[in-house]
Amino acid sequence: MFYRLTGYEIVEKNYITGRGTHAGEIDFIAARGRTIVFVEVKKRQNLEAASYALRESQKQRIRKAAETYLSRRPQYQNYDVRFDAVLVRFPCFIKVIRNAF
Repeated sequence: MFYRLTGYEIVEKNYITGRGTHAGEIDFIAARGRTIVFVEVKKRQNLEAASYALRESQKQRIRKAAETYLSRRPQYQNYDVRFDAVLVRFPCFIKVIRNAF
């Protein structure tokens, strides 16, 4: 995985808050140094379709889930927060977009 290869620790996978409340799911959360990154992965037949698959309503749910995650883990209180998107085109092309939203 790209994040591990670049020195990030994966601290959570498939993090879900408030089941049934539309609060949100985060595909994975990574940390390195004083930065915590909330990552959404979109897999599609082409990169354009993958980029359009991340809708504004989903971004809002991810932000809300990130707020919940951070409120429950004080060790990340002073970390810089980033939201990335990882676009995957089959069979195996990956594009990482830092600060995607």
